[in-house]
Amino acid sequence: MELEAFVAVAEELHFGRAAERLHRGQPTVSDAVRRLESTLGGRLFHRTSRRVSLTGLGEALLPDAHAALAQLRRFQQRGRSLAAGGGTRTTLVVAHAEYTGHQLLLRCLPQLRDRFPEVTIVPETMPTAAQLTALRAETIGLGIGWATDGVTGVRARVLSTERFMALVPAAHPLAGHAELSASELSTADLLTWPHQINSGLCDRLLSAFRIGGADLRIIRTADSVHAIAAHVAAGTGIGITVESALDHEPPGLRVIPLAGPSTTADQVVLTPAEPSDAAVALRDLLLQASAESPAGS
Repeated sequence: MELEAFVAVAEELHFGRAAERLHRGQPTVSDAVRRLESTLGGRLFHRTSRRVSLTGLGEALLPDAHAALAQLRRFQQRGRSLAAGGGTRTTLVVAHAEYTGHQLLLRCLPQLRDRFPEVTIVPETMPTAAQLTALRAETIGLGIGWATDGVTGVRARVLSTERFMALVPAAHPLAGHAELSASELSTADLLTWPHQINSGLCDRLLSAFRIGGADLRIIRTADSVHAIAAHVAAGTGIGITVESALDHEPPGLRVIPLAGPSTTADQVVLTPAEPSDAAVALRDLLLQASAESPAGS
């Protein structure tokens, strides 16, 4: 419970929303986090009456927490399989980051299941940084995430290059533009993904604004494109997402691509240094499906 509470609060940055996600009371979640902090000997979160943010310790430990939870779920799946008499079955944990093109994965998993009927496939939502940790620890077999610097001990292949997209209210003065530059968004209140969920995307977006000589003013983060769209529709600001995260234009909003240097990001498929046969097969299926899809979705 302690690890689940830590991860939920880290991703939601709100104890109430984390409690709803875990179907627990908020005091239960708060107590679990405090127990974990006591065990570790340091604080995981900065808490004020208005906001919750990760401490340096929390930021450093979040990928390990994700990897540990993936290992626990793998253990549980393996235990259920053995208890049911499926001792010869193996498990392939497939992790995917938020904002990646899930349609590719949905197309390829049935084909993988047909080729490897003896393999139990376990999909997991996991940030890219946590995927890298889990792949090195061999607690997951394949990941789909976003390109980031300094990757070692993991193989990465580019699935698609995605454009950053702005979600703009239809009545906004910028709604009529065919493209938007970083400088045109310099004074806008922006909503996008949390850094701890997709640090590679955040760093890439920050680079686009720095190159454009613009200020990046992120006033709110959300861990799904649907949540961002809802805030934009409510008039909170302009949303930033990636092309593959959108399967339609939200009602009342315009989706406008960003133009200029560093306004694209590479979606990658990640495998361990020595992947399993099933992981290699899935990687190849994903690469083939992406090549056949003009939008890479």
